[in-house]
Amino acid sequence: MENRLLQANATRPQYDRDNLKARIVHLGFGAFHRAHQAVYADILAAEHDSDWGYCEVNLIGGEQQIADLKAQDNLYTVAEMSADAWTARVVGVVKRALHAQVDGLETVLAAMCEPQVAIVSLTITEKGYCHSPATGQLMLDHPLIVADLQNPHQPQSAPGVVVEALARRRAAGLPAFSVMSCDNMPENGHVMRNVTCAYARAVDADLADWIDAHVTFPSTMVDRIVPAVTPDALEKIEQLTGVRDPAGVACEPFRQWVVEDNFVAGRPQWEKAGAELVSDVIPFEEMKLRMLNGSHSFLAYLGYLAGYQHINDCMEDENYRKAAHALMLKEQAPTLKVKGVDLAHYADLLIARYSNPALRHRTWQIAMDGSQKLPQRLLDPVRWHRVHQKPFPLLALGVAGWMRYVGGMDEQGNAIEVSDPQLAVIQAAVKGSAEGQSRVRALLGIEAIFGNELPKDGAFVEAVMEAYQTLLQKGAKATVAQYAAQA
Repeated sequence: MENRLLQANATRPQYDRDNLKARIVHLGFGAFHRAHQAVYADILAAEHDSDWGYCEVNLIGGEQQIADLKAQDNLYTVAEMSADAWTARVVGVVKRALHAQVDGLETVLAAMCEPQVAIVSLTITEKGYCHSPATGQLMLDHPLIVADLQNPHQPQSAPGVVVEALARRRAAGLPAFSVMSCDNMPENGHVMRNVTCAYARAVDADLADWIDAHVTFPSTMVDRIVPAVTPDALEKIEQLTGVRDPAGVACEPFRQWVVEDNFVAGRPQWEKAGAELVSDVIPFEEMKLRMLNGSHSFLAYLGYLAGYQHINDCMEDENYRKAAHALMLKEQAPTLKVKGVDLAHYADLLIARYSNPALRHRTWQIAMDGSQKLPQRLLDPVRWHRVHQKPFPLLALGVAGWMRYVGGMDEQGNAIEVSDPQLAVIQAAVKGSAEGQSRVRALLGIEAIFGNELPKDGAFVEAVMEAYQTLLQKGAKATVAQYAAQA
């Protein structure tokens, strides 16, 4: 299989893969990482003689991804999809691939304790941090954390695995590594620091002090639209390259990476592959989370309810297009601290990216895990508007759209497959309330999502109730049209 991929109709690794060292251990070998951070490393190896390679790890789930990768000598394809052309590259920077439950946790921890490891990076989705999105703090009652604290040398959670690896490095007299989150969360490095240090403190106070003194947790902002891999996408990759690649991934041409330059044991020269290294990522993260991810969530819930399966389908509806653009510029942009960015141009670029017909990014996929995403994408901007006494009708409509979606029934009376780590809590709120204002109040009562203050804020509650009632009476398409006309 290796030889076939090395003869694929694609940009192929011309560098000597034997020169690479597994200096980065990455937790979460999913589609996004394959199409983003690993591509930057591949460009550096191909064009700048970088020896920074990856050891890829999946802790829970994703066994097949790791098996597929191993079967191909750790090579895989990334296809960039634009409306007029597809291009492909075979990525060769993976030195090793492991699964904690297949290869054994000890093998994973040993890999993290190799002397050359300088960075442990993560794409584990928001729920992998075992934290409360409303507070950013570790949930000590999270089932994985409870289990890990009872057996800290055999952890299952990402925070537990990172702390155990750091404990073993310390005991062996090895230097610490930096821990770099590449997930879509505000201050993702701070969240990872919070959960790691809180977990470490519950295990061993001296270890927690050592981590505090020797480990950095740089924040990052990552951006590239990478739809979930479908059989259709794999078919297209095979047609393009001439090679069947079950580990292949397809994405948009655009990519962006902003990294806080704060590493204890060195880093690749990512800036040579187009990344921005800065002292403070937070303004960039906020911009992306609110303007891109916030409008994505808005379109996902309201688009799904209207019967639009993909984001580009939403963009063909002039009202959805107008509403998303107005949400970005009128309600999200004013809340941002970022300097030196033309936000009107950024919004136009986002609308153009959403309209890419090749992407087929499913509204259902973006709608997943809303309890983890709502606080930073929609609720934090609402809090800004409440402080500044500004209206926020589209943000309220986005929240109401989520509430209709998690009700579990679409406008045609079909069941919605709601996927969320808080599903039991959400379903209890839905089942215990009548449709309408009672439903809104029940969902607002979920503290892990809405916190304490917003549910008591009359203007917020009223705006969400009004949007929810309009959705009930008119349906999503007509409601979005009404709100777009008023924007």
